[in-house]
Amino acid sequence: MMEFDEILREAVRHEASDILLKVGTPPAFRVRSDLLPLEAAETLDAGALEGYARQVTTDQQWDRLERERQLDTAYQHPELGRFRLNIFRQRGYLSLVIRVIPAQVRSVAELNLPPVIENLASERRGLVLVTGTTGSGKSTTLAAIIDHINRTRQAHIITVEDPIEYMHRDRLSFVNQREIGDDAIDFPGALKAALRQNPDVILVGEMRDLTTIETAITAAETGHLVMSTLHTLDARETVTRVISAFPEHQRDQARLVLANVIRGVISQRLIPRADGAGMVPSVEIMVSSERVSEHIADKVKTRDLHEVIAQGYTTYGMQTFDQSLMQLFRNGLITFEEALANCTNPNDFELKIRGIASTSDAKWESFDDADSSDEGDGELGKLDIERF
Repeated sequence: MMEFDEILREAVRHEASDILLKVGTPPAFRVRSDLLPLEAAETLDAGALEGYARQVTTDQQWDRLERERQLDTAYQHPELGRFRLNIFRQRGYLSLVIRVIPAQVRSVAELNLPPVIENLASERRGLVLVTGTTGSGKSTTLAAIIDHINRTRQAHIITVEDPIEYMHRDRLSFVNQREIGDDAIDFPGALKAALRQNPDVILVGEMRDLTTIETAITAAETGHLVMSTLHTLDARETVTRVISAFPEHQRDQARLVLANVIRGVISQRLIPRADGAGMVPSVEIMVSSERVSEHIADKVKTRDLHEVIAQGYTTYGMQTFDQSLMQLFRNGLITFEEALANCTNPNDFELKIRGIASTSDAKWESFDDADSSDEGDGELGKLDIERF
């Protein structure tokens, strides 16, 4: 039976993002979007899974796993780096799902994220939300933002995570990282405590409940930069999700407060690269502006946030998913098929690629004006456009 560290070593060698360990099957790796069994590896038995779980847990964590039947934790390997683990029971046996965390925090530029994200990192107060499905790179983007702050200005940064993923060393900033379970009991309690710890920047791993949402908004109102994540697909859904967390009689007031404190929403999807070398983020970005605040504060207007974002490309650096996909395609980073499969409106998108006007072309005007100098620079973009 393979040693646990040997499995981790193979995962790193194969550049896997995740490892799945389950009784009755060999170890499996998620490489880009594919789930691949480790070749020539034996199937895992219950004893192996229990051994792996005991290797990465303290006695206290093991007791919690026995009580709650699931556990989030992290494992630090001296050579291979850091790993985030979820251990749980299924059909009476233990299973492990492990996220491989890169050893180095990559910058906004290295992640191929829009430069406007660095502007959001430079905000001194307000709320910044990073959203997307599980595995869309939210934690990696937040780590890049924290690292940017850490390298560019003096600040006291407090993170509350479950578990801690990326480790940040003090540079220009002073960074305290708290882990739920070991350093704090829960998110609401740790976030409330953070307000008494003289922070400039607060990172909350996830806004899971109303208490956390309320406290995060209060912290943003009182002069702190607060960052967190939500499992929402885009900015419009994010606004709706935050507001809907409040009781009915509080929602109108919550809209006004959110419109005032929000600084940006970064929504992500990971798309396979055209060259096969991993994934690249497609990113929708909403940046606070007078129009954005107006559309958040007004329930009826919120449904038109998408159009406001599309038209804010030049002035504010905002972009929709379709604009992001178009830019990735034009730069040769993704194929036409991937762009079409992930865009919001495939018919309009295809017409845009063909150069045919459509009823939604107003949404592309500022994007085309700003992007015209780069259009067609990518060789793949040139080739794929010629197919039509």
